[in-house]
Amino acid sequence: MLRGAHAISLDGKGRLAVPTRFRDWLRDDCDGQLVCTIDINNPCLLLYPLVEWEEIEKKLKGLSSMNPAERRLQRLLLGYASECELDAQGRFLVPGPLRQHAGLDKKIMLVGQLNKFEIWDESCWQQQVNDDLLALPEQDWSASERLRDFSL
Repeated sequence: MLRGAHAISLDGKGRLAVPTRFRDWLRDDCDGQLVCTIDINNPCLLLYPLVEWEEIEKKLKGLSSMNPAERRLQRLLLGYASECELDAQGRFLVPGPLRQHAGLDKKIMLVGQLNKFEIWDESCWQQQVNDDLLALPEQDWSASERLRDFSL
């Protein structure tokens, strides 16, 4: 499971070093092969181990290219999808168009989300966390069947 929020710096070439605790697992699970694409709902990137991305591709393949909303989703997620490979130091290059989309500069956050990571500009991540915390008291938990019975 990919979890936790990790403060990382992009190097001058736009490479991101995956935290050590995940490197061996990623090398074992997917031979260090990753796919990075945009998040269509937030100003961040999504980084999938290849095996997880292949499941997303199966779902995208099942959508209709004749339905405008489904085609739009395919176009954005697949069009921005970029294959990345961990190097010997556990780094991978975040392509320029993806860095630009998410407004990534130097300080970023790598946030585990079970089967993928989100990659955020550090200040955008802090704003998102603040927004989420402010929204919690106003959240209508009964609107979601799954959340109604969720407990910690």
